[in-house]
Amino acid sequence: MARRFTPSVVLKDNDVTDEAIYQQRRKIIKQMGFVGAGALLSSRANAFGWFSDDEKAEVVKPRPLNFEKNTTWGQDETLTPYEKVTQFNNFYEFGTGKEDPAKNAQNFKVNPWTLAIDGMVENPITLGYEDLFSQFALEERIYRLRCVEAWSMVIPWTGFQLSHLLAKAKPLSSAKYVAFETLDSPTQMPGIRNAFVGGGLDYPYIEGLRLDEATHPLTMMSVGVYGKTLPGQNGAPIRLVVPWKYGFKSIKSIVKITLTDKKPPTTWNQLAKQEYGFYANVNPNVDHPRWSQASERRITRGGLFKQTRIPTQLFNGYSEVAPLYANMDLTKQF
Repeated sequence: MARRFTPSVVLKDNDVTDEAIYQQRRKIIKQMGFVGAGALLSSRANAFGWFSDDEKAEVVKPRPLNFEKNTTWGQDETLTPYEKVTQFNNFYEFGTGKEDPAKNAQNFKVNPWTLAIDGMVENPITLGYEDLFSQFALEERIYRLRCVEAWSMVIPWTGFQLSHLLAKAKPLSSAKYVAFETLDSPTQMPGIRNAFVGGGLDYPYIEGLRLDEATHPLTMMSVGVYGKTLPGQNGAPIRLVVPWKYGFKSIKSIVKITLTDKKPPTTWNQLAKQEYGFYANVNPNVDHPRWSQASERRITRGGLFKQTRIPTQLFNGYSEVAPLYANMDLTKQF
């Protein structure tokens, strides 16, 4: 297990996580020890070297997308403003502070990009940057996002169902899980090359779902937000969105999806199994070991003391996923 260190961060008025919660969550860093100076710079080679120094690689600024609106979800919700969605982020590869990703991802080069779908499939697929926007009909879905830190947003994502992508790859009948991997680029991502900046997580960031979760109609691959392509801090050029799970499951800047018959390891679960379960379903009845999950602070306009505290709903209110967990003890399989 990687040891972590994070510099202290002073909350500003738009940092809606309670300061006590913010500090408590990071106590684990001190408990896990200090990484030595020799470990500060990652020795990990950039497997995708053409992302960082190739003159042909491009920083792609957000641009409008063509899509249809899906009105099934979120029509009665108040959207979180674009500036909040894009300026208040957890993306440790670009820093542990909420404002760090927006600051440090300004020159994130995402074109060219390669997304590979492999493993236990009949038809391995490799998608390039433009394929992400042209291979599937795009739609906008308004979903609630619930962070494990007990804050939440309402976001209009643009993208397509993950099930459509997996269908192209034709999973084998023996495949049971789907594993995801984020770009591993120390030259572009300061949190990877410097443990002080990135919290000392074991990169690349990895996540996983059961196959039936991955193919549920709610599970989405997002390539945009508010009708534009994703900014770097929100996971450009493509990320996962699983609205009934805590936000850390919705892995960003994905380069690889692998079908497997074994439960895949996941970054936060490896770091602290007692705090971050594999399933990570939003559940007001299962508290985080260091804070309650019974309610959340919904981010709208205004600062820290102007946010609305609301009750948290089981599965973040998406009750249609309940059959996926029939006969499971959600207090043990959290």
